[in-house]
Amino acid sequence: MRNYDLDFLKKFSLVIGFLVLVTLGLQLLAYHLNKAVPPEVSEVAVQRTHERIAPLGAVYAGATGAAAQAAAASAAAAAAASQVAYGGTTDGSVIFGNLCTGCHTSGAGGAPTLDKAHWAARVAQGKDTLYQHAIAGFHGPDGGVMPAKGGNPALTDVQVKATVDWMLGQIK
Repeated sequence: MRNYDLDFLKKFSLVIGFLVLVTLGLQLLAYHLNKAVPPEVSEVAVQRTHERIAPLGAVYAGATGAAAQAAAASAAAAAAASQVAYGGTTDGSVIFGNLCTGCHTSGAGGAPTLDKAHWAARVAQGKDTLYQHAIAGFHGPDGGVMPAKGGNPALTDVQVKATVDWMLGQIK
């Protein structure tokens, strides 16, 4: 290589090195300026984001969760008990006609219809057992389901017992 070629390569290398340093300097300056200026976020966008990621429900876990769940259940039961169903009537036919007839007429959910064939084994267990199953609910071994108080927690125990007594009187 000749002298002037080496001289050109040295100057060219210095120019390229200088340009690399200028490029790196500009990149660092841009990075610093980008971090220094806070981004502007719309309040509407923030609200939409919070609504989108909000939890749909609550999880009850452990002793604290069980206590919260029990408190919620007792509050719901108290609220339901404060509203007496069907004006507090103890006429079993009224309650049966409004609530029980859907299942005990068609046999839905394994409910016994009002004939002796379906009730013979149940009556043999005694009225107290029938009352207990009607008030607290029951899942029969044959797949039948009786919801507590017929699915209406606003019924009082007296109303449920009156309805059971009325149904037993209607068995043909």
